[in-house]
Amino acid sequence: MSIGKSGNRVCRPARPNAHCRVSRGAARHAAYFVSPHGFGHAARAASVMSAVQDLAPEVFFHIFTTVPRWFFEDSLKAPFAYHRLLTDIGLVQKTPLEADLAETVRRLKRFFPLDPSRTLRLAERVRKTRCELVLCDIAPLGIAVARTVGIASVLVENFTWDWIYGQYADADTRVAPLIDYLKDLFRAADYLVQTEPVCRPRQAHCTTAPVSRAVTGSPEQVRKRLGIPEGEKMAVITMGGSKNGNAFSEPPVRRSGIFFVVPGVTDKIKRLDNVILLPRRSRLFHPNLIHASDVVVGKAGYSTLAEVYHAGVPFGYVTRDNFRESAVLARYIEENMHCVGISETQFKKGQWLSVLPQLLAAPRIERKGPNGALQAARFVTGLL
Repeated sequence: MSIGKSGNRVCRPARPNAHCRVSRGAARHAAYFVSPHGFGHAARAASVMSAVQDLAPEVFFHIFTTVPRWFFEDSLKAPFAYHRLLTDIGLVQKTPLEADLAETVRRLKRFFPLDPSRTLRLAERVRKTRCELVLCDIAPLGIAVARTVGIASVLVENFTWDWIYGQYADADTRVAPLIDYLKDLFRAADYLVQTEPVCRPRQAHCTTAPVSRAVTGSPEQVRKRLGIPEGEKMAVITMGGSKNGNAFSEPPVRRSGIFFVVPGVTDKIKRLDNVILLPRRSRLFHPNLIHASDVVVGKAGYSTLAEVYHAGVPFGYVTRDNFRESAVLARYIEENMHCVGISETQFKKGQWLSVLPQLLAAPRIERKGPNGALQAARFVTGLL
């Protein structure tokens, strides 16, 4: 169990590449290309969009992704336009903790290199929306479209796919040519915003604290809606936004005084003694669940880490053995949060239950620093 301090963060203006233009005066339309790899990128993008609209309500976003529309409806307060579009491949997952490399490579070969005619059609689509800026969480298609239109692009990331795929180059030689292609494409972005925990620090125009969606309700409201009695402990067990994230069909253990809340596993809310199973989309906003909890146990993905970080609750984190980002996230968790590391095997066998007393004994951390969403939003509105 450990706690530490995060490093300095800076956001500074910079000159765009020569080809692009940034509109002077109030912006009205901006595009956001979002990777559909899990819900983490969508959560971060929604956090930034919401913070931008708090600062500049006149900004209207056009969201390009295959992440379900409802995710943004639940996360954003202001209206937006939704364009269903495959913007990225990422990694194909067999389970929340295991990637399918063969299927990933097959889809990557079909998607890259980008078809110039397709990029041109998308550019015309963006031009017709009168977008003056393109943001990308980490979908490189948006960068290519922005260059074709002739407007500025902002890459928001804590890693890029060329860095992730580098781990698999030896296992599948077909990956190697894609790495250089994607590296060049990502570096073509006019502005770079990196969000902690950063996997590969670069000369960024803005480096922020972890980016999380804002809480919209009190812990008391959440617990009342879940039917958790006052004074009882609440543990959230989460594998992020994966469809097959968890599969508790029976209570993991009948522990007096502890209620287990498991998002993303049923079609409707279901209660099994001290276990409360929730659907992927419920009336209980995920950041609110995290803030209402006494402890969180689950996959160390970006959005979960960011939500737990800002809530200050202890984290029993599960890393992925064969995913390069995991080691960086684990190091950040160990340095900045009360935590216990849990292996994939321990999690699958339910052995994480043994660390609950240790986690529940840890105090909540009161965060005084800013949400990285606000830092990123200030930078983006400064461009507009």
